[in-house]
Amino acid sequence: MKQARIQLVFVASFLLLWQITYKFGIFPQIMFPSIGDISNSFLEGFIEDGLLAYTLYSLSLIFKGMLIGIVLAFAFSSLAIISETFYSIYNFMVSVCDLIPGVALLPLAILWFGINETTVIFIVVHSIIWPMSRNIIDGFNSVNNVYIESGKNYGLTGINLVKDVYLPASFNNVLSGLKVGWARAWRGLISVEMIFGTTSSGAGIGWYIFMKRTNIDTAGVFAALLVIIIIGIIIEYLIFGTIEKHTVKKWGMVR
Repeated sequence: MKQARIQLVFVASFLLLWQITYKFGIFPQIMFPSIGDISNSFLEGFIEDGLLAYTLYSLSLIFKGMLIGIVLAFAFSSLAIISETFYSIYNFMVSVCDLIPGVALLPLAILWFGINETTVIFIVVHSIIWPMSRNIIDGFNSVNNVYIESGKNYGLTGINLVKDVYLPASFNNVLSGLKVGWARAWRGLISVEMIFGTTSSGAGIGWYIFMKRTNIDTAGVFAALLVIIIIGIIIEYLIFGTIEKHTVKKWGMVR
């Protein structure tokens, strides 16, 4: 509750400073809308401009891509810890591929898959699999040998050893990797949507921002950014926070 109060005071102070800056006209109004203008654009976006549909479409893509990325990251990282040969290959792939921005792969993805959802999901998967794999592998490597040997003494080998020893012992790293992967995938998705535009199945928040920018609707752009922030806060505090509370905090792995 103390942290929540501090955060609320910070947000209130930020909004007050924003409004004061607007009132004194430090920046042109077309570039720096008031809190009221942004609030009106936020409501109009959901009531008149279909912002809810854009948001739901983006969420559907991010969750599809995250599901695929998480499964692949776990599968490949598990194989890497079981097989030294695969570890050498996959660890090298992670080091190389994690350096490539998802947006840089967009031209290739369009050539490979065309202009459709598959291209966007491919970028999302690329954005999450490498940072998450890096965290999982680092977590697996940091597991105490006592736990590993104890698991082997119980007859655990291969995937069972990973599931019952490596994963619980390194879950804090796994969760950190999931957070980093989510953040990168979310940013990558919005960026691709702003460049990519629409598909035959629909358009997302990135396209909404692009349209508002084209129409010089700065308040509308800020309203869309507010939606992105709200979604990020919900994922961070409601979903990841709940997982942390019932796992690593409950187990005493973090404060």
